Amino acid sequence: MIRRLRRTYRRLRLGTRLALGLGALSLVVFAVVGTALTTYMRDYLSAQLNEQLTLGQLAQSKSIADHGTLQGKKYYRWYYAVYDVSAGTPRLRRPEDPADVPEDLVEFTALARAQTSSDTELLSTGHLTGKGTYRLRACEVEPGVVLVSAAPMDAIEDTVSQLITIQVVTFALALAALVVFGRKMLRRGLKPLSDMAHTAHGIASHDLTEPAARLPLRADGPGGGPEVEELRTAFNTMLEHIDDSLAERARAEQRLRRFVADASHELRTPLMSVRGYADLFQYAAANAPGERDGHLARLRAEAARMGFLLDDLLLLARLDAAEVEAPLRLAEADLVELVAQAADAFRAAHRDHPLKVSTPDRPVRLRMDAQRIRQVLDNLLTNAAVHTPAGTEVCVGAAVTDGTALVRVTDRGPGIPAADRERVFDRFYRVDKARSRDRGGSGLGLSVAGSLVRAHGGTVELTGEPGGTVFTVRLPMRAAEAPKAD
Repeated sequence: MIRRLRRTYRRLRLGTRLALGLGALSLVVFAVVGTALTTYMRDYLSAQLNEQLTLGQLAQSKSIADHGTLQGKKYYRWYYAVYDVSAGTPRLRRPEDPADVPEDLVEFTALARAQTSSDTELLSTGHLTGKGTYRLRACEVEPGVVLVSAAPMDAIEDTVSQLITIQVVTFALALAALVVFGRKMLRRGLKPLSDMAHTAHGIASHDLTEPAARLPLRADGPGGGPEVEELRTAFNTMLEHIDDSLAERARAEQRLRRFVADASHELRTPLMSVRGYADLFQYAAANAPGERDGHLARLRAEAARMGFLLDDLLLLARLDAAEVEAPLRLAEADLVELVAQAADAFRAAHRDHPLKVSTPDRPVRLRMDAQRIRQVLDNLLTNAAVHTPAGTEVCVGAAVTDGTALVRVTDRGPGIPAADRERVFDRFYRVDKARSRDRGGSGLGLSVAGSLVRAHGGTVELTGEPGGTVFTVRLPMRAAEAPKAD
């Protein structure tokens, strides 16, 4: 039975459970208040009855002293007994009216006997056979004479019973009204929570597997107080975060699909070339030995190109998983020396592009992976040469500003359109879609450069306008003290 009640209670709505809890608490309060009020009323009426007995016996003691017995006007349903106790044993005097003494004198005699050895008046409550409960009071009228009076207590009991009945009825009505109206008020106050629950159900029924899935619902209902408003704000903020996460997931999936498609396309081209040259070699090499060296050279070139592409992809994957495997070998190196080496390699490979170098007179020593930073410089310089006409001047410079090492690669070419600047560091992205891969590369150079710089804790930025492009690499100074800027 108890388990069934518990299961039933757990299935109730929160507003109903709160109303029942409030009702139970109110019931406890009503019980405490009712008990205290009833006890106070009983004590108050008993004190009044005791005072009446005291006042009555003061007047009656004079009559007994004058006449030997109680005479005159008496209270209705009260009993009076006068005892002689001079001999040590209570002896009842003959009353003026036999109705003044009840048939059951056990309580009277016992109280009179107790009064003989007491210095003050005595009170007791006793039950008289056939009469009910009475309050008895004994006092010494004069030496050797004791008066015992008894007053009925049924009026007190009736008054207390009526008070209890009134309290039970009133408290029951108040409790019922409290539960009913309290439940309505609680349901109204909890309505914003119900609205948020409906919103959550609506979101749960929404298909979040779509690539462009967005959450169309928000908890916008007013009311509920500061606490509910705070919860509503947190709920909507959580939905915004989920929305942002879904959007980011969709963008990541789109980038992944584009990356897989581009990578497949980039790898398929050299593979097809390798297959074609292998077929030519198989069928023509025996009869044309002079042509064999050309086919083999092309095979090696395509294989090397595919190797470079795979190396770049592997490096990007390792940089993406830097928390698992550190792709850098950090050591102290001179950035000025790296710029000079990259400049010499550029002049040897791109004789049709004049190069201007600007570096500090003092070394700029950093804690870095020198091979990877050199790769960054080579990629940026090669990008400047590939995307500018022959004869275009390229500038590379190094400097130190505010504790940060700077490397700038500048060219005076046609520049990069504003619409493409945000995506030039994306993998396999090309500004000129029609440019051949033999000239334009695989589209991984800038992506690799950006990832390597970020792995060193630095940044790479693209600025420029039509007629010029500037790549700025910023690296933190982590090792020897940086030289002051010129």
